[in-house]
Parts: sequence; C-alpha cells; structure tokens
Amino acid sequence: MSSYIQRDDFATMAIVTPSRGRPENIAQLQRALSDTFTTSPLWVVCDDDDPTLEQYMETAENLMVFPRESKGMARPLNLGVQQLLREHQFSHFAFLGDDHRPRTIRWDQMWIDMLQDHGGLVYGDDLFQHENLPTAVGMEGRIAMQLEGMVPSGLIHLYLDNFWKQLGEDLNKLMYLPDCIIEHMHPLIGKAEVDEGYIRVNAPEIYDADRLRFTQYMASAEYQSLLAAL
Repeated sequence: MSSYIQRDDFATMAIVTPSRGRPENIAQLQRALSDTFTTSPLWVVCDDDDPTLEQYMETAENLMVFPRESKGMARPLNLGVQQLLREHQFSHFAFLGDDHRPRTIRWDQMWIDMLQDHGGLVYGDDLFQHENLPTAVGMEGRIAMQLEGMVPSGLIHLYLDNFWKQLGEDLNKLMYLPDCIIEHMHPLIGKAEVDEGYIRVNAPEIYDADRLRFTQYMASAEYQSLLAAL
C-alpha cells in the first residue's frame, strides 16, 4: 500500500484513474504520487468483470467498481466522477491514466492553484505530446458538473485529450505548465510493453467511432450549450 496522504477534508482535487488488467500500474502510480508528495486522493475505477479485480482491491487505496458496458476508459471515468460529485465535495478533478507518472514535487497543488485562480483546464508536460495534447488533465469542478463527468457521453477511449484541449481553448482557459512533468509511459515511445489493453482500445473501429463522435459533438448544439453554461 502507498503511504501518500489521502484526506478528503483537506483535498480540493480528486484524481480519477480508470484501469483494467493492470493493478501493477496502480501500484507504480501510487509510488509516484508518494514520491511527489501528492496530497490529492487517487480514486481507481475498475470493471466488475476485471479478472484482476481482487488484486486491485489489495492495491488501490480508493476503488470504485462499475458494470462493464464498453471497451474504453471514457465511461468508467465519467461514472467515477459522477459518484464523487454525489458523495464528496471536491472543488476540482484530475484525470491520470494508469500509465502516467507524476515527476514534479507537489504537482497537484500547482494544478489546484491554477484552477482556483483561473478556472478552466490545466495540464503539464507528459514528455510525449508536450503542449500538443493534455493526455493528463485537471478540470474545474463546475465543468465536471456540467459534463456529468470529464468527457462527453458516447466517447469510448480516444479523442478525450482532443476534447479537453478544444474545450479549454474555446473557453480561453487552457493552461499548460511546461515545468510540471506528468510522464506518459506509453508503448509508442518505448516506455511500456504493448499489452492486450492497448491493442483493444486502439483498434481501428474504436478510432473511427470516437473520431465520429468527437466531430459530431464539437459541432453540436449540446457543445454550444456547455460553453454557454460555463
């Protein structure tokens, strides 16, 4: 178990991480949070049919389990945030993948400070996409409330970071912190092995479906209503 501090009464940001079949990644992420003196609590979201669920129960400090209805992380991410909105009073939310590793001391306080001062969305350098895409992101709580999660419903796994970047730009509230390192241990740059999970969620049919949903949503009245509400 990680020893990093998790106290809801002091935290103003919840970190939400969907994961499947990678409990060892959660152990590594918790160590990275401990090493960077992270005080915001990590909530891991798993599927109820995950064959490694028992290991997650032994590893994760805070675990939420939902019935599986899709292949990707978008729905579990939204379900986790929805539950936290109902049961806790966090001011902000952060998404980290189970393959992200914070490297900057007290990175979460940097994000909280930016969100408190400016609102919107914040991200750091993942040493892969850099400023190009927020592969890990912090979000003002009122955006999560309007979205009922952190991404539009209907997305499966991809184009989440494209959505966060476009939303932040359209709100004129997208903040990039190049000195805040949230390393992305991604197979495309040789920092992890390709496993069944990466293959599953990067299948051509998921790429095509998410690209279509993203394109349609960004051109929709629903998105314009979101911007107007924010």
